[in-house]
Amino acid sequence: MSEAPVALVLDLLEWLAAAPRPYSQVMDAWRTSCPKLPVWEDANDQHFITETREPGQEPLAHITPIGRQFLEERRPSVSLSSAAASATSRG
Repeated sequence: MSEAPVALVLDLLEWLAAAPRPYSQVMDAWRTSCPKLPVWEDANDQHFITETREPGQEPLAHITPIGRQFLEERRPSVSLSSAAASATSRG
């Protein structure tokens, strides 16, 4: 990952740290067709996020323990309360 996408991956992780999100909401907010900004793909490749699927429900995207550690190491000031605040602003 280069420096620009790392900041975006951290933004994604911070957003997911507040609460699991429906997959469709995550894709609406984070998917890009730009090959230079593969935020979702980078986070997946690094095992920072995962999906869970319950029968009859939309898949949910979650931050993983590895993703939480990555976020805490690079943004130590991020707490669940600030992540929750950013979650409401993202949608």
